[in-house]
Amino acid sequence: MTITIKDEAGISGMRIAGQLTAQVLDYLAPFVKPGVTTNELDQLAEDYTTKVLHAISAPLNYDPSGRNPYPKSICTSINHQVCHGIPNDKPLKKGDILNVDVTVIKDGWHGDSSRMYIVGESSIAAKRLCALTYEALWHGILQVKPGAHLGDIGHAIQKFAEGHGLSVVREFCGHGIGQKFHEEPQVLHYGKPGTLDELKAGMTLTIEPMLNAGRKEIKELGDGWTIVTKDHSLSAQWEHTILVTPTGYEVLTLSQGCPKPPAFVTA
Repeated sequence: MTITIKDEAGISGMRIAGQLTAQVLDYLAPFVKPGVTTNELDQLAEDYTTKVLHAISAPLNYDPSGRNPYPKSICTSINHQVCHGIPNDKPLKKGDILNVDVTVIKDGWHGDSSRMYIVGESSIAAKRLCALTYEALWHGILQVKPGAHLGDIGHAIQKFAEGHGLSVVREFCGHGIGQKFHEEPQVLHYGKPGTLDELKAGMTLTIEPMLNAGRKEIKELGDGWTIVTKDHSLSAQWEHTILVTPTGYEVLTLSQGCPKPPAFVTA
C-alpha cells in the first residue's frame, strides 16, 4: 500500500481543486427546490465546471470496474439512497433530502466534497439526521493530526453516530485523494482508536460518513451504482477533503456557501 505525501506544489494544486469543488456546490444551492430534476442539476454542474471553472467533472465516465462507466457529472442521492445516485428526470419534491457529491479535476488534482440539501421543508427527523451527520463528519475531522491514526477518525464518528441512535454504513468509506480520484488509504467511518495507518503531514484524504436513520445494511440497485438502505430508512452524507498539516488539519473544501463548522469545533 502506497500513501502519497504531497509536496508544496501538490498541496497548492489540492487547495485549488478543493476550492473549485466547493464553488460548484455553492452554485447549485439556489437551484435545489421542488420541481427541479437532478438531471437539470447535473447539467448545471457540468456547464459551470467546464465553462466557468475550466475544469473537469471526475465522475463523468468514471469506470473503476472497466465495465460500467458512471454516466453523469455529479452523484445525487435522495432520501433512502445512500450514495452514487444517478441524476434523472424525476422532479424533486417538498420534503426530500438530497446529497450532491461533486469531484472536480483541475490541472490534474482532485477535490471531492458532498453536501446535504433539504428540498423545501422537511420532517424534524430528516433535519435531525442531516444535522447529526454533519456533526459526525466534524468529530472525525477533529481527530486529524500527525501521529493520530485512521482508527481514531472512525471511532469518533461511530461513537457519536451510534450515541444518537444512527447507524454507520460499513461498505463505503473515505479515501486518499490527489492526482488520482481514489488513492490509499481507505478511511473507515467506524473503528478503534490507535489502529490502522498513522497520519502524516502532507497526506490528503476525504472523510465522508454515511449515516442511516435505521439499520446499517444496504443494497445496490440494478444500475450498478445506486446504493440504498435495505430497510428504506433515510440516509445522509457529508464530505470534505482534508489536508494533514504539521500541526493538525486544513479543510480544503470549505467555502462561503458551506455550513459553518459546529460550535464544538470553534469552542
